[in-house]
Amino acid sequence: MLDVNGAGLILGVVGTGVMGRGIAQLAAQAGITVWLLDSRPRAAAEARAAVGATLDALASKGRMSAEDARSAMARLEVVVDEASLAGCQVVVEAIVEDLRVKRELFTRLEGIVGPECLLATNTSSLSVTAIAASCERPGRVGGFHFFNPVPLMKVVEVIEGARTEPWVGEALVSLAKRLGHRPVRAADTPGFIVNHAGRGFGTEALRILQEGVASFDEIDRILRDAAGFRMGPFELLDLTGLDVSHPVMESVYEQFYQEPRFRPSYVLRQRLAAGLLGRKSGRGFYAHEGGRQQPVPARALPTGERRPVWVAADEPAWRDALLSLVRAAGWFPDDGERPAPESLCLIAPLGRDATTAALALEVDPARTVAVDLLFGPERRRTAMSTPVTRPAFLDSAVALLSADGTAVSRIHDSTGFVAQRVLATVVNVACDIAQQRIASPEDIDAAVTLGLGYPRGPLAWGDALGPRRLLKALEAIHAASGDPRYRASPWLSRRARLGVSLLTPESCP
Repeated sequence: MLDVNGAGLILGVVGTGVMGRGIAQLAAQAGITVWLLDSRPRAAAEARAAVGATLDALASKGRMSAEDARSAMARLEVVVDEASLAGCQVVVEAIVEDLRVKRELFTRLEGIVGPECLLATNTSSLSVTAIAASCERPGRVGGFHFFNPVPLMKVVEVIEGARTEPWVGEALVSLAKRLGHRPVRAADTPGFIVNHAGRGFGTEALRILQEGVASFDEIDRILRDAAGFRMGPFELLDLTGLDVSHPVMESVYEQFYQEPRFRPSYVLRQRLAAGLLGRKSGRGFYAHEGGRQQPVPARALPTGERRPVWVAADEPAWRDALLSLVRAAGWFPDDGERPAPESLCLIAPLGRDATTAALALEVDPARTVAVDLLFGPERRRTAMSTPVTRPAFLDSAVALLSADGTAVSRIHDSTGFVAQRVLATVVNVACDIAQQRIASPEDIDAAVTLGLGYPRGPLAWGDALGPRRLLKALEAIHAASGDPRYRASPWLSRRARLGVSLLTPESCP
């Protein structure tokens, strides 16, 4: 096996754009000699200078010593042609995402480097198996996918193609650790782990927008303030750029042969056609001025009339929480078995829309408002009306829910509200990654928290919310919509029924 921890390791980096220079910086800081090569004249020298400036900045801020910065800089060398890489033990390519170009590079490198040299691709979307297929020794080719910015995103996906030899994966795992990153191992499948797991967040939010359930800014508020995401999905789309995000959505969808879970939305295609790319164009979903997202004002809260409140919920704890809100606000609970004629019917369903829940309870839909309590009553609350809820009753519900100063979002009727739908989808996609043995449960959660910045790994998050609860929500949404995108992964359904953690691996390897 290749020893990647030795003092004499030489790493070649081909392609010195943002990703290549980030990998080079990490390696130089880790005591590795790095040879930089780029097909564009002076690009490698410019990359070396840029890394030097970064190292100097780190030293000036006290994040590394001046001596360490000089030593790291001394380990960065510019080479003039591919033949100069002959002495490398590892070569990482970070060139254009073009299968033909990558194949041609690796074919040339095979005739230059030694027989034990490891060839790694930083591809984010192409098949490692396909890249290696043109090589005489495809077994020494592996995926080594970093994220931008490389020094700050502390995760790297290690991908083994169909013919990758075991020593390659082991060597890349060891090299990732030497570089100070968390390696996660993934099978060679579309999107690997991070880009695969990330499909649930944006695609489901777009579906909710497409259905007219809520505005894009309200969806962002709910998922930020209630669910705890750092950014809402539409803020993230604007930041990444619709010209980047939409092709990735389409690519993953097509590579999985139109898997319904990954179905893109025409909403993005229309905005892309209109040139509404996000921050880079000055407008996407949000307006941007001077590189800053401009806020969309939240709707003013109504002054609703006080009235008796009849409460029902799919879970006993949720009913207790609603009754506590009613009493804390100084309103009067309607304790009757059936609601009185002028009582507000406040309900907390799981996975169902307000209409279905009201009809099942045999209460008047015109006086019914549903509340999402998946994340408890302490955070932003979501009030969902039926198509016939009278405005006066909706105003009363919002006034009650906001009486203690907690923010309230109003949405139209939908199975699973906003947060229930998105979180159930996020967890379900992660469960199916585990089910397909693309990665271990532990690596899935590590990849998502480090690569996507979610508050929790999706499997741990599913455990915290309750696998049975999420399964029930998915089954209700699936039954109501008939859309196979909401079918539950066997990984989720089996563990929910067994009452075990979603992070529990198979007992049989």
